[in-house]
Formats: sequence, C-alpha cells, structure tokens
Amino acid sequence: MFFDKSKNKNDDFVKIASLLIHAAKIDENYTANEEDIIKRALIEIGAEEKNLEKLLNEAKINEANSVQILDFTKEVKNMDNNKKIKIVETLWRIIYSNNEADIFETNLMRRLSGLLYIDSNLMGSIKEKIKKENQ
Repeated sequence: MFFDKSKNKNDDFVKIASLLIHAAKIDENYTANEEDIIKRALIEIGAEEKNLEKLLNEAKINEANSVQILDFTKEVKNMDNNKKIKIVETLWRIIYSNNEADIFETNLMRRLSGLLYIDSNLMGSIKEKIKKENQ
C-alpha cells in the first residue's frame, strides 16, 4: 500500500497533487500536457481514476490557497525512497514537458531536494534521466 491505512488517503493524494500542480504552475504556463502527467502519476501511486477530477479540483484550490510548499511536502518526505523518487521524477517530467527548465522551476527543485531529504547527486541524476527522455 502506498499510504498509511490509518490516514485519509484522499488527503495525501490532494497534497501530492497540490505539489505537482504547484510545480506545473510555477512557470505561469499550466498546460493540459502537464495535467495529463499529473493524472498518470496519481493513478500510478494509487489514486482511483473515478475520483481523479474531484481530487484535482481539490488540489487546485489547495494549491491556490497555500502560501508555502511545506504544506504539500510532509507526506512525500515521509514516504519510502522509491516512492519519493517516483514523485521527484514526476516533478521533473512536468518541468521538462516543454523541453526546458526555467530559473523558477530549477529553484523549486533545489528547495524540494532539501525539504524531501533527497541527495543533490540523486536529484541531478533524476533530472538528467528525465531530460534525456524528453529529447
């Protein structure tokens, strides 16, 4: 199971989706392609497809009303490393969906590296892997 059963999984998915949406919106160009990447990732980590639109709508509201990314990172930070890496790969896929990373996007990922306890070498190798996939 992806999440602790004692918690409300939907809340965790909303927070993760909020983080992914935040990454997609940071360059002020939130595209349908980025939303598709987010949807695929959420399904891969266990979100139910039938609830996806509701989940995304909640996440968009959550992201718009939040003043800091710390609100979205707690659940990801506490995941096992493989699951965390999946989220980080998705973040890089969102960023490179337009074939380039701007200064705001790279700054976000630098901050997330620390907040999620991801080694900078690992973060760099994930970035390069996703960058090559998009070439």
